[in-house]
Amino acid sequence: MKKKRRSLLAVCPAVFLIVLLLHVCGVFSFLEFKSYDDRMKRTASCYTAGDDIALVIIDQESLVWAQKEMGWSWPWPRSAYGDIVRYFTHAGAASVCFDMLYTEDSVYGKDDDEDFARANREFGRTALAVHFLTETDAVFPIEPIRSSAKVLSSVVSTSDSDGVVRRSAYGYSYDGTVYPTLGVSPLVLSGAITDDDLSVLVPADGARAAVNLRYARSMNEYIPYSASQILRSYQALKNGVSPFPDDLIEPEQFAGTDVFFGVYAPGLYDICSTPVSQTYPGVGIHVSMLNTLRGGSGIAMVPFAVVCALLFVSALCGCLVVELAGSSKKHTVSVVLHITGFAAGILLLTAVSYVLFARSIWLPLIALLCAFVASYLISLIVAYYAEGRQKKFIKTAFSQYLSSTVIDQLIADPSRLKLGGDRREITIYFSDVQGFTTISEGLDPAELTSLLNDYLGEMTDIILSSGGTLDKYEGDALIAFWNAPVEEPDHARRGLEAALRCQQRLDELREELQKRSGRPMYQRIGLNTGYAVVGNMGSAKHFNYTMLGDAVNLASRLEGLNKQFGTYTMCSDATRRAALEHGTQLCFRELARAAVVGKKEAVTVYEPMLPEVYERRRKTIESFDAALHLFYDGDFAGAQARFSALAAEDPAAEKYAVKCAELLRSKPEHWNGVWVATSK
Repeated sequence: MKKKRRSLLAVCPAVFLIVLLLHVCGVFSFLEFKSYDDRMKRTASCYTAGDDIALVIIDQESLVWAQKEMGWSWPWPRSAYGDIVRYFTHAGAASVCFDMLYTEDSVYGKDDDEDFARANREFGRTALAVHFLTETDAVFPIEPIRSSAKVLSSVVSTSDSDGVVRRSAYGYSYDGTVYPTLGVSPLVLSGAITDDDLSVLVPADGARAAVNLRYARSMNEYIPYSASQILRSYQALKNGVSPFPDDLIEPEQFAGTDVFFGVYAPGLYDICSTPVSQTYPGVGIHVSMLNTLRGGSGIAMVPFAVVCALLFVSALCGCLVVELAGSSKKHTVSVVLHITGFAAGILLLTAVSYVLFARSIWLPLIALLCAFVASYLISLIVAYYAEGRQKKFIKTAFSQYLSSTVIDQLIADPSRLKLGGDRREITIYFSDVQGFTTISEGLDPAELTSLLNDYLGEMTDIILSSGGTLDKYEGDALIAFWNAPVEEPDHARRGLEAALRCQQRLDELREELQKRSGRPMYQRIGLNTGYAVVGNMGSAKHFNYTMLGDAVNLASRLEGLNKQFGTYTMCSDATRRAALEHGTQLCFRELARAAVVGKKEAVTVYEPMLPEVYERRRKTIESFDAALHLFYDGDFAGAQARFSALAAEDPAAEKYAVKCAELLRSKPEHWNGVWVATSK
């Protein structure tokens, strides 16, 4: 498990470095831009268009009106623009910015150009457009219009690699002069941005500072006015009409307003692609620039150091999801945690990026998602590989002494397996073949090996099928236990019932085995339940899953104690009580209060048997029990008489009859009813 954790944690820095490199190289730029655009659309409602910005457009309605009422074809006479400037002069507008290029003489003559220029000079706060083709080539307005402008402004758009305009520069440096962009011009005209400021923001070396624009949901947020309304309102103003009709606009509405003038009719206006629309009028870029600067809503990219930290955290979170989900003991819970953790990580990163964007902070969402997803997937692969190795280790380490069912449980929940030592209550099983030394002397090695393998194989299959764990073989002896490494609350019942099934199976095989061995084969089994240390013990390379403790020693002594009572299966009172608590249907007869070799305290031992056997022997067992209590009370004569009456049919009664005779010959001074074992 530690190796698995180290492998998972190693994924984090590797993914971090790779994703950071890809981010720096711009691999995620396309997807990040699309994510940026979606965030812009979904957070646009958080920001409103400024009341101090007005937009006047030549729309289709204006073109129709001009043709029908004024007889103007396109292009309009320059005097029309002069009248518009005069209207805003009367209105007290802060500035008028034209997003139009006046690069050719008017078709209506020089006086027409002069009329427009005169209006600009009288207003004194007009910004006109300049288009910079290259750093050495530009298209300026013609004279006298050029010199009539208070500010000449750049209308060069700053588009990203996908052609979308998401930002705007403060200006353009050309031939030693800095020209502010049209959206910055109102700030220059008002003195909010000085020439010195522009020199810093737009140095001569061409490295221009740019603002990530905050777009409104649409141009309609700025309530565009039709150029025809402005011209008709100016005519009404000249003619002294008062009050204005409802379809005209009182000039007072534009007091202190920065007015942008552009074209918005099919076939006339320049189309730009922006985050909120693929067909956005070019003048909208400049309007958005001014609104962004005025509102302080420019989108700020988080610092690079913060990006690095967030990428590392995202990669770490991907690893942690796999680590935490994989730590669950239940497969279903683990799957749910995987799905929930992965989905939560994606949703959390996305939600945070959108919330921050609403607060004008641009988080590199795609890079963060990539770090999280890549870290999760790679960690999942590493965990799967590590789990495969762990499964292989478990199968290799335990296949020889655990059933396949138990191994599957360990693989499903490796936390049940604690390598090393683990103190827990177990039921211990010791068995030995009666007179095996004599049997082995009559067989050659091949025959003996075959006989022993067949016998042990049958017994082992029964033990493993009951959920038991094989500890070891010692010659003909078989040692096993229950409740480790997988917990089995009914381990005592399992152990006892497995022991009796082993005896039954040996009864079935006895005739066949006797033909091969020349002698009948019987096995003695001892069982005890108690606390012991269980785990892999030995060296780092060579170990055995085994048990240690006083409870283990007692089980071994009970197997040998069978010889003194002529029985073949014996268990402690602890095993009997635990089995009964967990619903065993087996029956028990009390055999003795015995003090085994190596133990000072006596333990009560029982002979377990199947219910049908108990019923068949009920009278004998009840008589034996009555005699046993006489023995406990020290009435050796009475006990001997009763035991002797049963000796012919009950080996244990026969042993007690002999024991009573010995005690009658040499009565103990302090009798406590304990049978003291004389051998192992």
